[in-house]
Amino acid sequence: MGGQQYRPPLFSVAPMMEWTDTHYRTVARIISKHAWLYTEMLAAETIVYQQENLDRFLAFPSEQHPIVLQIGGNNLDNIAKATQLANAYGYDEINLNCGCPSAKVAGHGCFGVRLMLDPKFVGEAMSVIAANTDVPVSVKCRIGVDDHDSYNELCDFIYKVSSLSPTKHFVIHSRKALLNGISPADNRRIPPLKYEYYYALLRDFPDLRFTINGGIDCVDEVNAALREGAHGVMVGRAAFNNLWSTLAHVDSAVYGVPNSGLTRRKVLEQYQVYGDAVLGTYGNNRPNIRELIKPLFGLFYCEPGNNLWKRRADAAFLMKNITTVKSFFGRNPSSDS
Repeated sequence: MGGQQYRPPLFSVAPMMEWTDTHYRTVARIISKHAWLYTEMLAAETIVYQQENLDRFLAFPSEQHPIVLQIGGNNLDNIAKATQLANAYGYDEINLNCGCPSAKVAGHGCFGVRLMLDPKFVGEAMSVIAANTDVPVSVKCRIGVDDHDSYNELCDFIYKVSSLSPTKHFVIHSRKALLNGISPADNRRIPPLKYEYYYALLRDFPDLRFTINGGIDCVDEVNAALREGAHGVMVGRAAFNNLWSTLAHVDSAVYGVPNSGLTRRKVLEQYQVYGDAVLGTYGNNRPNIRELIKPLFGLFYCEPGNNLWKRRADAAFLMKNITTVKSFFGRNPSSDS
């Protein structure tokens, strides 16, 4: 259950909407036993108003530990209730999203990265979360918002949140966010990375723990950041798009664990058992085969035959006789590597 002792979060996979669902986390955990996994962001209101259907949003196999629940919201009562409801599921940490720049979240929703403009509220929200759970709490944020992007303003945010709450862990996406209508994808590309802000935080807040995020896409770059003094490193879309190359060496190269000899064929064999066990369990044919196979598309990234495998997968989704994950794999032979 939540709060157990695991290896430290030297490597974590970022929370990504429509990407880091429980199916992705299952295959990620098959590949790496020690990487810390984050859920997709769940709005506090969703948790509160879906109390009759919470398993669909919050349940996960015990093998996914260590796992962090990320929530979003700007209503203290709902944040408190959501935290209480999540406790039964045994997450290892609860994280508040103060970094999402999408118009739906930071615009109409008035939370996500927009919360960085109100550090007092974030401190109150983190106090509320901490008061309603026994596991550690953390914040994921950017280094600034629009013209509020000086290092002093970032320090003010960190200082106020950590002073007003028990928050000791901050995940820092080392870009600022632009809320002028550009897309979330452009917000991951256009604002420049300022790693110097992150490393300055290590110096100026020695009693806090900081994880670096943004622009780090492989294990070599993770280890380089750790050698520079980073407390932990969070990897985003590379851990989905280039699943095998990104995660297969985390345990050995980052955590120093002997190589397990895992192959991609073994990953698919283990995942097939999981997939067929959960197929259709939500009702209305959800999750369906397409949803279960989606996390696997990065397993053969840049390998010979990858595009052919994807084309065969698209064709198999349309076949009426493909009714199980096992039958899907029968149409798409797996790699021996």
